[in-house]
Amino acid sequence: MTPKSRLLPLFLLSFFSLFLYSYYHSSLHLFAPETLHFNGNPTNTPSSYFNHLGNPSSVPPNFTFIIKVLAFDRFDSLSRCLRSLANADYGHDRVHLHVFIDHFKEVDLRNGSEVLSKKLEESSRILDFVDGFSWRFGEKFVHYRTGNVGLQAQWLEAWWPSSDDEFAFVVEDDLEVSPLYYEFLKTLIANYYYNSSNFHPSIYGASLQRPRFVAGKHGNKLQLGSETRLFLYQLVGTWGQLLFPKPWKEFRLWYDEHKAKNIKPVLQGMVTTGWYKKMGERIWTPWFIKFIHSRSYFNIYTNFLRERALSVSHRDAGVNYGKTAGPDSYLLDARSLDLNFLEMLPLSNLKWYDFCFREVIPERTVRSFDELDPVLKSVQKENTIILLSIFGASQIITRNMLCHFERLDIRNYILLGPESEFLLDLARRGHPVVNVQQLLNGVGGYKSMGSQGSYAQLIREILAMAYVIKKCLDSHYSSWVIDGNMVPVSADAFSIANEPSYDFFSARDSGLMFLRSSATATNIWIDDFIFKVAQTAKASMEDNSLSRERRHFVYFASESLQVNGVRIKKINELIFGLKIFSNYTSQTSLGDEKKIIFWPYEMELNYLQKALRSLGMWVVDGDSSCVAVVCHLS
Repeated sequence: MTPKSRLLPLFLLSFFSLFLYSYYHSSLHLFAPETLHFNGNPTNTPSSYFNHLGNPSSVPPNFTFIIKVLAFDRFDSLSRCLRSLANADYGHDRVHLHVFIDHFKEVDLRNGSEVLSKKLEESSRILDFVDGFSWRFGEKFVHYRTGNVGLQAQWLEAWWPSSDDEFAFVVEDDLEVSPLYYEFLKTLIANYYYNSSNFHPSIYGASLQRPRFVAGKHGNKLQLGSETRLFLYQLVGTWGQLLFPKPWKEFRLWYDEHKAKNIKPVLQGMVTTGWYKKMGERIWTPWFIKFIHSRSYFNIYTNFLRERALSVSHRDAGVNYGKTAGPDSYLLDARSLDLNFLEMLPLSNLKWYDFCFREVIPERTVRSFDELDPVLKSVQKENTIILLSIFGASQIITRNMLCHFERLDIRNYILLGPESEFLLDLARRGHPVVNVQQLLNGVGGYKSMGSQGSYAQLIREILAMAYVIKKCLDSHYSSWVIDGNMVPVSADAFSIANEPSYDFFSARDSGLMFLRSSATATNIWIDDFIFKVAQTAKASMEDNSLSRERRHFVYFASESLQVNGVRIKKINELIFGLKIFSNYTSQTSLGDEKKIIFWPYEMELNYLQKALRSLGMWVVDGDSSCVAVVCHLS
């Protein structure tokens, strides 16, 4: 072989190595989060990164997974926990282990020297074991506290995310995990955090424990079909909980504010509130539960059947158990694998459940008439639908109304409002909403009504309400129209006496109206009539002849019906309900006969809150969330 022929393979190898090196570094530059561009704008959001990669099983290079082990004085529990973590399959990933060891409580040396010696010996034994424990997958960090802080501080002080790509998997020392747990969690993160088509801001993490507890008093039984592998449930799971970075930061700041103001995490109607009243600051979960209730956040859970889970609590004696109760579930591992545990359905296919284990349907936002029909069908009850206009109502008044809907188990409603962050947030929380501006884009002649000027919003409200009513009548649904200046007192607030000679009932000045489904009502409520209602409103607004109290849909609809010779049954507000006037004096009883509380549209908010509070009808807290969880069996 000539010298040149001997050098040829070496030259080819060098050229190929140079090509791989160049390709690798150009790929790193291309995929670096700080250099990603979408629609001409730079971004470093996790979902944007996923879209750029286009690979549902991938995570970005700066993805960080940290295991947070919370330990105290249970050597056998901790050793079992750490060994199960070390036996898991991490592939070629770098995974960090942080062990937090709480200190034992102070011992009275006057009569406890022997106890103190045993505790010191046990602490030394645990520390020696942790120091010598081999963790070959990433960094090992040990935090040994100088004083006893308890379980609450162990959880809350274990983590402050350093980036939006850092995730914490928190395990207490009496847990045992499956060798499959990490592969499952990484796949879940890739699919439901980095995949923008599956990402949802309401999801705060995932629990690996077997779901077995409904926190709302008198809630539904926790029953799932055998085909369900993943679902969303509000309750946090402390036996192997994955935490997403942003919601956890949000919670920590919320906790700091509430703790500093001495606001307790009391949520009426929850079993966990009883735990807090009994154990106080020894536990942390009531704080997190109150937070996720105020934000309407959800957790991903698994359902692997036959009481199996990827994380098992041995329920050893400690803060939560006076004596050891044994494993709560059976560990799912490769030997017992009889299903595709990595199957991740699209988020739109998963079911969501609240604290009562009642199904929640988020993101029901109607933007077109084609989207309206299925939503109306889904909310109607006994062929009746409540149409609530939130135009002009403050956010907190609307939330108070919705809390009363929950209290009374009123679920056949849909909210109509202007395009806003508030409307989107209501939809995110599971309330069905109509985006009025987008809905009216499909209405011929809408622009001819004049979409500008001081009365434009009123015209939009009137047209949207009128067209939604038309859809209801065409679908053979009766409808109630209500405004934000009222609140229901009783469960039968939106029922009407059986007077078949009337199809329309109205409390004209208060914004309350009932339209019975009938052929007569359907024949009246046509496009021409709808535009007459809008024209009446426009004319009144242009000459400024109408007081604020009458600038609402019900007034103009009632006027137009009367002009057309339609008989309307008047609803007497003072008999049907209680009306709060400016000279209202505090009272403590509504009386059994009252169905609705009314008040003037421009009543000052603080005065209204005081009046409703004196009647027991102000049911929102400082977070503008319901003070109670009320479960009604489905």
